Amino acid sequence: MYIKKILLAIAVIGLIVAAFFANFVYKAMLKPNTAFNNESAYIFIPSSANYQEVRVQLESLLEDIESFDDLAEQKKYINNVKAGRFEIRKGMTNNDIINSIRSKNLPIKLSFNNQETLEKLAGRVARQIEADSLSLLEAMKDKSFLSDNNFNGATALGMYIPNSYEFFWNTSAQTFRSRMLKEYKRFWNASRLEKAKALGLSPNEVIALASIVHEESKQASEQPRIAGVYLNRIRIGMPLQADPTLKFAAYQLPKYKNTVIKRVLNVHKEIDSPYNTYKNQGLPPGLIAMPDISAINAVLNYEKHKYLYFAADAKRFGFHKFAKSLSQHNVNAREYQRYLSAQGINK
Repeated sequence: MYIKKILLAIAVIGLIVAAFFANFVYKAMLKPNTAFNNESAYIFIPSSANYQEVRVQLESLLEDIESFDDLAEQKKYINNVKAGRFEIRKGMTNNDIINSIRSKNLPIKLSFNNQETLEKLAGRVARQIEADSLSLLEAMKDKSFLSDNNFNGATALGMYIPNSYEFFWNTSAQTFRSRMLKEYKRFWNASRLEKAKALGLSPNEVIALASIVHEESKQASEQPRIAGVYLNRIRIGMPLQADPTLKFAAYQLPKYKNTVIKRVLNVHKEIDSPYNTYKNQGLPPGLIAMPDISAINAVLNYEKHKYLYFAADAKRFGFHKFAKSLSQHNVNAREYQRYLSAQGINK
């Protein structure tokens, strides 16, 4: 009789323990534990983060953070935090969530275009990945890296081909830079290199010219014609006389900081700068802004014609009038100058 009571007590205790364990398993592993209404939420875990930092992000997303703590400890996640961007879907259990944030780092779409300087590019990229703008800029300007890959301070921006790319959010500055070099080399395939060689230009020179073409016109349909004008000038030894290079040269001077030049004047043509293509023959030392791929391709696939001049078209905003002779160009230019004056644009 006494043994039966002992066995019964053991059975009862066993049932209690089993019930407790079953409840723990249910709450910790099988019960949905999300507290948001959207289909998904995302957390971004920095490379240096510890569990407490992850917990802070999760606290507002989960109904029961303590049960998550218990399972995280059981599954040894607490001491094995992974960096990245992770998705938590509505209705996930603690087990699902831990599996997701431990092994399912999701990529992001990183994009950039038309950045005028490395500083602006670094700021743009830093808003999309973990690396901060200072570390990105330091990597972009690293002299050893630039020299090893045939770039310098004037041409460095040309290594970054504007587009959308897939990256992990926790990408470092050096990893970003290395990936962009690979994309640059992929962009300059055999076909593009052959076309550049036929022009007598290096990839850096093509991009420098493309940056001028892009600043002259954002109209992809017109860019090959503008490129043809500049290439015609190069062939006959005529200075490029590109107004965007004068603006670039001016903006390097303290006098023009925080200003917007809407009208190029004769005073700008006197600026002493290697980027003054009125004073200096040939291409400038580097690009003046990041050109779109359309402008790069416009140079490589330029329109063959006999035009040597072009002026903005006062009647078709964003487009230009082209001329073969200086006399016709002067007519077109005066028409546009009158338009600027009528608009009160004097500088």
